[in-house]
Amino acid sequence: MPLVEKRMNTVADAYHPELGAAVDHLLSSGGKRVRPAVALLMGEMLGAQPENLVTLASAIELLHTATLVHDDLIDGSLLRRGIATLNAQWTPAATVLTGDFIFAIAAKQAAETNSVSVMRFFAETLAIIVNGEINQLFIGRGLASRENYYQRIYAKTASMFELASGAAAMLSPVEADVVENSRAFGYEIGMAFQIMDDVLDFISDESQVGKPVANDLRQGLITLPALYYLESKPDDANLIMDIQENRYNGVVMDRLVNSIRQSGAIDQSLDEARQHIDRALAILARLPEGPEHIALEELAWYIINRLN
Repeated sequence: MPLVEKRMNTVADAYHPELGAAVDHLLSSGGKRVRPAVALLMGEMLGAQPENLVTLASAIELLHTATLVHDDLIDGSLLRRGIATLNAQWTPAATVLTGDFIFAIAAKQAAETNSVSVMRFFAETLAIIVNGEINQLFIGRGLASRENYYQRIYAKTASMFELASGAAAMLSPVEADVVENSRAFGYEIGMAFQIMDDVLDFISDESQVGKPVANDLRQGLITLPALYYLESKPDDANLIMDIQENRYNGVVMDRLVNSIRQSGAIDQSLDEARQHIDRALAILARLPEGPEHIALEELAWYIINRLN
């Protein structure tokens, strides 16, 4: 992981100094580096070349970072993890261009793995992420639909975990079925990761998440805990309509959030995240034993046991 950090921290060295300052700010503002950890562990377990894995892991974390830059600008977020976002300090134009720069560097590093399959997979994942953002921007807010929710969290999060595990397998001397199992493992832990994020959005306090509690719902975005709560109120058509029309605000919204927190919706969402982890571990059991295998098991459990 230190090699990955070093690789990321030098990407802007030959470019405008403001780009270097922006990249430094973004990379130093925190982050669990779970996605590169998945790539490194999966590739080590399957016998990939370490240099290629470092390059891939750096490319994936830079891709993730670039998406956050654009997300914060789109959402008008001024804080992430309690630290000022780039768009809180720069103009929209400079923020967009910085995100574009990081996307470009991430793609360049993906190409440096010298794998056409990885490059194609990387480009497909980026298209999925952007399409998901477009869907959320134009049709996703206010929709109380399981199908919409699962498609959204796949595009937003699980697709990148799938890239991390699947691309690492593509760089390894393994058969096609191992690559597919690796991709499937990434998908399952990625879905669990986002469900847990959506749970934490409700149960954490503002100081932990660096943004208001139930921030997604306050912006009209219905996540799994809210879906479970709505499903428990099938006769209350006004509830869904009020959320869709963004009629909830202030004290009324606070009451709705507290009702969701005190209902069974949180436990139901946690159970669904655990089901994804159970499937991930069943898939992992088909892959080679060893210290990396154990570490991936621990990482899977960490995803649903983390507190922030």
